[in-house]
Amino acid sequence: MFANRYTALVDACTLVSAPRRDLLLTLAEAEFFRVRWSQRILDETQNALGRIFAERGIQDSTSRAARSVEAMHRAFPEALVMAHTSLASMTFGLPDANDEHVLAAAVQTQAQAVVTENIADFPEAVLAPLNIEARTADEFIADTIALDEGKAVAAIRTLRTRLTRPEMSAEGYLRSLEAHGLFVTASLLNNHIESI
Repeated sequence: MFANRYTALVDACTLVSAPRRDLLLTLAEAEFFRVRWSQRILDETQNALGRIFAERGIQDSTSRAARSVEAMHRAFPEALVMAHTSLASMTFGLPDANDEHVLAAAVQTQAQAVVTENIADFPEAVLAPLNIEARTADEFIADTIALDEGKAVAAIRTLRTRLTRPEMSAEGYLRSLEAHGLFVTASLLNNHIESI
């Protein structure tokens, strides 16, 4: 299947959004692709989630963020890319030196894509020679759904029906995706609203 060939490394800026994260992991669970991340990406995700939860006044924000990241790791233990010392120190000339570790992990795991909301920080001129592309979550998810819309929609329906806080209608779910910047994805899924 597709998952045997295609690997996507997901950046922390994408993982902090619950709707993006849930959709990506649902599609990975349905074996459309192999998902990967590094410990540093997980740490950045946990720290960002902790700040977001604290800003929302959620009690025990640090523990809740840790539980969210631990749930990801438990569901996808094979996703963790262990930093290899020879690659961890590599630099590629990215505009933001703080993103070098993301590309190093992508190279190490032989990912074909880095899923990130910071596209400008991963220029094509740097990634193309490495046979890696940077994609936003919206682009990546929409293209993944298009590979097999029936299979993807069935997986997404299961995801939507699992949501209980709050429960969401199909229409409400699509509005939630749009609120999180997943406009192309929501538009594509709108064609299947009766099925999700």
